[in-house]
Amino acid sequence: MSDFKDENIWLMQGDCLERMKEIPDGSVDITVTSPPYDNLRTYNGNNALWGEHVWKSAIKDLYRVTKDGGVVVWVVGDATIKGSETGTSFKQALWAMECGFRLHDTMIYQTNKPPQTHRRYEQQWEYMFVFSKCSPKTFNPILEPSENAGQKRTSTMRQDGDNLSNRSARGVVKAMKQKGNIWYLPRGARKCKLEVLHPATFPEQLAHDHIISWSNEGDVVFDPFTGSGTTGKMAKLTGRKFIGIEMDENYFNIAKDRILG
Repeated sequence: MSDFKDENIWLMQGDCLERMKEIPDGSVDITVTSPPYDNLRTYNGNNALWGEHVWKSAIKDLYRVTKDGGVVVWVVGDATIKGSETGTSFKQALWAMECGFRLHDTMIYQTNKPPQTHRRYEQQWEYMFVFSKCSPKTFNPILEPSENAGQKRTSTMRQDGDNLSNRSARGVVKAMKQKGNIWYLPRGARKCKLEVLHPATFPEQLAHDHIISWSNEGDVVFDPFTGSGTTGKMAKLTGRKFIGIEMDENYFNIAKDRILG
């Protein structure tokens, strides 16, 4: 085993279904993870170890380790097999609710994927399900510039039984507004060394923004499918503690170097 543990970071190599048993009940504030799904990527030949029994057990144990008021951000997509999408993402969301989670928000991670030749409009996004155990204790909304900043704010009210509308001034539009639940993070022409070493990295900005949205400094961030360590790196940079589990020894070492380096 190549485990590492100090007061802020706990990295475990091994099967998450076994290693999660070592994590105390109700000790995690937020999980940000993207599990393997529908064999869309090859993970050093480990795909055969992934299936419905794994994600069901993982989600069930995530409920156990999550604090009341904590959240799980579950980033997933569906494969298309014989012209039909699998619907695995929906099954996982429904199962999480059966385990006790609330489906707090169904978010979209949109990106510019390369064009395909299927007989349909190509998918340019993945789901980011935000599951919560009870009502989320923390929400630090990300703000973005308002398109109509400085303009007079108006509202439209319809009177009962009347098709006419009344417009009334409501001050001015603020400079910043709360970001919506569709996050566009372009891929561009990036093909860095990390992406060659691991086939399914997600953007650092994605992990960063979820961590600061749903947790506070000093909170515990978890990723049971650590992969290349993106969630761990962002947890450390934002002043959180981190617990990570990765089965593959090669990916574990990559993640370890990124998080501790």
